[in-house]
Amino acid sequence: MIKGLVMGILSTMLVVAGGVYFYFATGMAPAATSDPPMPFEKKLANMALKAHIAEQQAGQPPVAPDETAYLAGAKVYKQHCASCHGLPGQSPTDYATTMYPKPPPLFHGKGVTDDPVAESYWKAANGIRLTGMPAFKTKLTDTQLWQVSQLLAHADEISDSVKRELVTDTMTPASPLGAGLNTKDK
Repeated sequence: MIKGLVMGILSTMLVVAGGVYFYFATGMAPAATSDPPMPFEKKLANMALKAHIAEQQAGQPPVAPDETAYLAGAKVYKQHCASCHGLPGQSPTDYATTMYPKPPPLFHGKGVTDDPVAESYWKAANGIRLTGMPAFKTKLTDTQLWQVSQLLAHADEISDSVKRELVTDTMTPASPLGAGLNTKDK
């Protein structure tokens, strides 16, 4: 009886594994940015991301949530983040509209203001696989990463001077990785 149960479980596992392999190997799985997501794709990806962030906690921010940090964060954000995540009161860039998954607009709606600052720091520092979100830990200093994270965590309460800093001048055209701009060396 137990032998039959074990054989049934193993057979079921093999059939499921074969079905998954068939789904991907025959091109049935969505691969284009215009395709709908795979079943459970978003749920599984978010579950893995949350578990990974919790496991590798970034700690408490060494940068205070104040006007100075927000202004410094705004300068970094404009140069490295705005081309994908947008600016206050502006439409998404053509570049951002072609990405899959779509980058969240961080100054429209709630953005990431309900996320802990350390979570935003972790995402900016390490990037997020299969989303187009690059890791900036080799491009920006720890202080710059925390300043941007503080800015985003408090985006719904920043002053008019910080908003002006975000939208003044033309956004620096840059690739998602900053087009070779390494502010860590400056």
